[in-house]
Amino acid sequence: MKHILSCMMLCAFLISTQQSVAQSVKIRNIQTAIDNLKNAMVSGDRLQLEKIASDKLSYGHSGGHIEGKSEFIEKIVSGKSDFVSIDFTEQTISVVGKNAIVRHQLSAVTNDNGKPGNVKIKVLLIFLKEKGQWKMLARQAVKA
Repeated sequence: MKHILSCMMLCAFLISTQQSVAQSVKIRNIQTAIDNLKNAMVSGDRLQLEKIASDKLSYGHSGGHIEGKSEFIEKIVSGKSDFVSIDFTEQTISVVGKNAIVRHQLSAVTNDNGKPGNVKIKVLLIFLKEKGQWKMLARQAVKA
């Protein structure tokens, strides 16, 4: 009886460890997607922005304006929204199936249309796993 109980406990431990490792891999992959998004926003690289954004993207600004994928990308590529640097702090990542919920505070140095500025907002990102890749499905910002 002790042997069966020990085996059951070992199995439960191995399953929980395997689930924890799988969750850690998902979190690392989402963090990579977040880093890719940040780098693409700073560089203005159209190809990278296309790659990270879902075709169904809903991108909400802290002022209430909402954009789709093409508007989001065009604003950054054209320099209308020009990020010189971006820093994310207080970040949390939660994985729910094929979705990830990311919250952070964004601090950025901007140069929108050649006008220097600073931005500090709180952001909610929703990533969706599409064809094996984490894509930004939704983003909503609010004033910090």
